Amino acid sequence: MVSLRPRRNLALIWLLVLSAACAHAPQRTVREPSLEPPAQVAAHSEPSIEEPVKRPKPIAEGLASWYGDAFRGRLTASGTRFDPSALTAAHRSLPFGTCLRVENLDNGRQVDVRVTDRGPYVNGRILDLSEAAARRIDLVRQGVGQVRLFRCGG
Repeated sequence: MVSLRPRRNLALIWLLVLSAACAHAPQRTVREPSLEPPAQVAAHSEPSIEEPVKRPKPIAEGLASWYGDAFRGRLTASGTRFDPSALTAAHRSLPFGTCLRVENLDNGRQVDVRVTDRGPYVNGRILDLSEAAARRIDLVRQGVGQVRLFRCGG
């Protein structure tokens, strides 16, 4: 006697495959383009009032200095090795990894740096920059300069 069970299973699988193929995918809503003509600006219209550009609020202002090759390879307070060609900085209290935008107040140049170390340990200074960061804002020759600090992206 021949068993019909394998044929029945095969038919059931085939039926499931067909029903899955016929299932509808959820419909996506497509926006129709507007048929209205674009608004025309009158020749004598009032100028539009735009919101003023929001400048980020500075978190500090003061003197910055830089440090370079003499510290190459030494461990920083965060545990990384100091690289004078990286865009990093030392700050007394900001958390390690904080991104700072540093603006040289003498020339307006800016650079973004990561806090990886503690310092500076000279009274009156608020930041020590890596040599690469100091070069970006043209601070290497004078050694010390007036800067303004912002948080990156804000």
